[in-house]
Amino acid sequence: MKKSILIGIVGSLIAGGAFTAYADKTHVLNSEKNSLVLTVDDNGTAFYQYFGPKISDSDVEGMLNVNSGLFGYTLPAFGLDSYGDKALAVKMPDGNISVDLQLVGEEMSSDDKGDLLTLKYKDKVYPLAVTQYFRRYKDTEIFSTWTEITNTGKKGDIELLTFASAAFPLARRDNYLTQFQGTWGCETFVTEEKLPNGQTLIANKAGLRNAFGSNPGFMISADGKAGENSGEVFAGNLVWSGPFKTRIEASPNFIQIISGINEEISNYDLTPGETFTTPEFIMTFSNEGKGGASRAFHKWGRKYGMTHGDRIHDILLNSWEGVYMDVNQEVMDEMMGDIAALGGELFVMDDGWFGDKYPRKRDESSLGDWMVNKEKLPQGIKGLTEAAKKHGVKFGIWIEPEMANTASELYEKHPDWILQQPNRPLQKGRGGTQVVLDLTNPKVQDFVFGIVDNLMTENPEIAYIKWDCNADIMNYGSTYLPKDKQNELFIRYHQSLRKVLERIRAKYPDLAIQLCASGGGRADYGVLPWFDEFWTSDNTDAYQRVFIQWGDSHFYPAIAQASHVSASPNHQTGRVVPLKFRFDVAMSGRLGMEMQPKTMTDAEKDFSKRAIAAYKDIRPLVQFGDQYRLVSPYDKGAVAALMYADEKKDQAVVFAYRMDYLHNQSVPTIRLEGVDENKTYRISDITPSDASKPSDLDGKVVSGKVLKNAGLNVRNSLGRPWTSLVLKLTAQ
Repeated sequence: MKKSILIGIVGSLIAGGAFTAYADKTHVLNSEKNSLVLTVDDNGTAFYQYFGPKISDSDVEGMLNVNSGLFGYTLPAFGLDSYGDKALAVKMPDGNISVDLQLVGEEMSSDDKGDLLTLKYKDKVYPLAVTQYFRRYKDTEIFSTWTEITNTGKKGDIELLTFASAAFPLARRDNYLTQFQGTWGCETFVTEEKLPNGQTLIANKAGLRNAFGSNPGFMISADGKAGENSGEVFAGNLVWSGPFKTRIEASPNFIQIISGINEEISNYDLTPGETFTTPEFIMTFSNEGKGGASRAFHKWGRKYGMTHGDRIHDILLNSWEGVYMDVNQEVMDEMMGDIAALGGELFVMDDGWFGDKYPRKRDESSLGDWMVNKEKLPQGIKGLTEAAKKHGVKFGIWIEPEMANTASELYEKHPDWILQQPNRPLQKGRGGTQVVLDLTNPKVQDFVFGIVDNLMTENPEIAYIKWDCNADIMNYGSTYLPKDKQNELFIRYHQSLRKVLERIRAKYPDLAIQLCASGGGRADYGVLPWFDEFWTSDNTDAYQRVFIQWGDSHFYPAIAQASHVSASPNHQTGRVVPLKFRFDVAMSGRLGMEMQPKTMTDAEKDFSKRAIAAYKDIRPLVQFGDQYRLVSPYDKGAVAALMYADEKKDQAVVFAYRMDYLHNQSVPTIRLEGVDENKTYRISDITPSDASKPSDLDGKVVSGKVLKNAGLNVRNSLGRPWTSLVLKLTAQ
């Protein structure tokens, strides 16, 4: 039997020593490929026993006989034992800072999401109850865990000091940590390093945009560097949109992972009878390398982690980089006609359409005043939806509902609706006037819901909303929350945001909504379940997007990544890149355009039509297929490549990009993973610059065995700077 990422810790290293496990105290959650095994000892304490390739019931019994060391508490609590990092620490009403839990119930059940193990604990003395959950998501390789913490007393608050979602142990070997860091315009860059002894911290304290800085997702290899399709990997991600903290404590003998809400800036006081639910920590084990872990998360993401992950996403034109805030009826109408002529399906009007007393002309005013600016749009939104209908495209609109400007009618009427601190100067963001609305206030929740509700009630033809968030919490204070609840602001804000999003989705289940936050600031599963996709980055430079989208692909499926073709020179970097390269990069995600089509030449429009038609053909593969990362741009070589394949590997599409250019530079062959060695494939070059001159690979018929082991020689096709390929493979 293969080693799991857990097995290998002897009992003497964990408090409690060795034990004998009984069948009725062992719980197994099985997916198609993996097993998670937990054991409860005679003292009523739960331990992780195994997480790895699927094992049978007889294997479990045998494993317990030969590997009976206690591996790690599922819920390490501070109190009687204060050694090491803890997932739970509280201050009791009488000031006692200790927890002594006793297991009082175990239950295995199932629901529409899959199997569920429930472990119920009570403190032996104090009015504290904790319920710990472990889920195996149906039809996926994703497992999760979270807790509910309840104050069962009649008087006195219990202060939550540490309340992590998960504590998970790993075997200490030659482990490597892969994490994802970045900032505005440079999101989700991949870093990989050998995991050192001591503590490694992956954390965010920003407040609203928790994917800037460090993304909550990470991977740890079991022994040595894992490849894309080989090696054993543990991958985890926290389903939370606010400040988070993952502590990875590595000793010479074992690794302890503790992940949850960042309690450094988010305390919480449980009142009598109140229950606090931690966010889910989702995880998987892969013995097919980092790519296997990613494919597991992609499948889970499409099914459980986003809205409409099973629905084809439209090809759109967004107005932002085309006209910025200079929107008007005539220009919007013209752009709709242009994207329709190119084969697009949706037009989105971005920022600049609203404001009466304070017309939205720059970023320094109007947020909060969601009335149409009649000077710019005399026919209102209705005129735009009618124009969209005339051109045969859908219509979408930009909003930033969580924000306001101090230069707005909203702020003048409700200055108490914004986050602020008494006796402190008001800190302002974008434009020198931007502030954040206080979503903990139910009146503000109604207002934010009403922004969407009013737009949709008055204009039910709207098919798409771009929901932006261009600030973090700058003024940590609420005029709504009482003084003894100010320390809970971050948590209560995100709980309130979820309430608003649930109301919107309940009333408008079919509406497509994009999650934008100064680009990819909210590329996380904390709020993605209520959205169709996220704006991957404000940086639309195709070259840098290869890196950003590569990083995001480790946890988030292509269908969730909005990837747009923009102008050249690029507005963010000034880089000049051919239109074909820009399209070929954008086509590896959810294809869109971010430019003014009327500035394009006839030749560029002709290519765009062909590229959009080609994307429609491969769209099901990209948006629903299994992704295989083939050659990493982070290797700093001549080429980067990835591919998508359907479940049966009857069809696939390969994307390859020339990333670096030196004369006579080595250009590697690209070995394909997403093919069946027993099938033969016909290759089609679907986006040639000149339709009459496709790549020399076009029309070739090759076995899957050759494609996988010998690979594609792309030297002729990618022999010049900024060249690229999109090849469709069809089984014969």
